[in-house]
Amino acid sequence: MNRTPQLQRIEQAVLAMPMARTLGLRFTQLAPGQVEIELPIAEPLTFRPGQLQATPIFAVADFAAVSAAGSVLPDGWSNATVDATLKLVAPAVGRAVRARGRVVSAGQLLTVCAAEVYAIAENGEERICATLLGTARNVKPPALAAAG
Repeated sequence: MNRTPQLQRIEQAVLAMPMARTLGLRFTQLAPGQVEIELPIAEPLTFRPGQLQATPIFAVADFAAVSAAGSVLPDGWSNATVDATLKLVAPAVGRAVRARGRVVSAGQLLTVCAAEVYAIAENGEERICATLLGTARNVKPPALAAAG
């Protein structure tokens, strides 16, 4: 994937987080306003054999949505989740889940973002299992924040 320095920083920042590493997240797409992240379904993350528990589903959706929000920020800016709502619509079963994050409305202080999460079957077929709507707080770089 050909990425700008800002997009590379987003991927590096997310994958440096202990939670992202613990979950085994992997970026499969990263472009301005759109991010796709996969999470392998592993036994420690399930609540019954082969079925992902809600917490890792929320996490991958949040990472995808807020990463998408960060991808449209000016160079050097960062962001963080303010709030998010997850709706589970089907069991997350298969080999992995794929979260597709996107920007709904980008503002100077807040960005509304969303993600759909798909369960990926062994044959590669996708089935939606959750949707998330969130808000990210946009944070100026320290040098800009001090300047006003």
